[in-house]
Amino acid sequence: MPTSLTPVKILFIGDVVGSPGRKAVTELVPVLRRRHGLDVVIANGENSAGGSGITPDTAADLFAGGVDIITSGDHLWDQKEVITLLTDEPRFVRPLNYPPGSPGQGSTTHRLPDGRLLAVINLQGRTFMPPMDNPFIRVRPEVEQLRQHTPFIFVDMHAEATSEKIAIARMLDGQVSAVVGTHTHVQTADEQIFPGGTAFLCDAGFTGPHESCLGRDIQPIIERFITSQPRRFTVARDRVLLQGVVIELDDKTGKATAIQRVSEPLPAAGTQSE
Repeated sequence: MPTSLTPVKILFIGDVVGSPGRKAVTELVPVLRRRHGLDVVIANGENSAGGSGITPDTAADLFAGGVDIITSGDHLWDQKEVITLLTDEPRFVRPLNYPPGSPGQGSTTHRLPDGRLLAVINLQGRTFMPPMDNPFIRVRPEVEQLRQHTPFIFVDMHAEATSEKIAIARMLDGQVSAVVGTHTHVQTADEQIFPGGTAFLCDAGFTGPHESCLGRDIQPIIERFITSQPRRFTVARDRVLLQGVVIELDDKTGKATAIQRVSEPLPAAGTQSE
């Protein structure tokens, strides 16, 4: 372990949608690593396969693009190939509050370049979401166990209701380094550090095409609302952004000292990024 430690800098990337989102990760993560001096990159990848679910191939794209840990959410089972990630990939986590005995893991640890450990927990909300175990109950013993090994703990709270995200972050204030919400694909402007030192953002947004309805082509979604008939929701293509948040943690306590939203455009073809 080094004798002189520096703050830990995390980039968390909001839901990566389809091939445009994966391209944004590949091209922009190296830029953001240099700009912010990042130690670790975490991304929610549950929409990386054609906009719905994740596969070993799309996960490999994210890892090759510079992502260290991938989280997921309610689209976990949309691609049958996910079972390979759940059983064989230590850098992939699914929501902790699946019933005991479910494949995969609800948390993992990542060794930072200087040897310290960062823990990552994935949770899924229950309000307006599929039935799951209670995340408020399941997360407490997990945090207690992880705190025996590291003060650096990041939580991806994948949920629909803002109140549920805020409540779980308030409950964990002072016990984890950060709680960031995913799932709604709309980046919120409520970034803050709670009194106990936990950084919070209600939703990190999404990484993918923003000339869209949450990453999908606009017209089929309008037609669905008008007709109530099924439509195919294909991934859109234009105005691609990488959205997320950069969080800085105190080198000793693991408490957050800074939080900054990110909404980085993918340069148009033929232009140069930083």
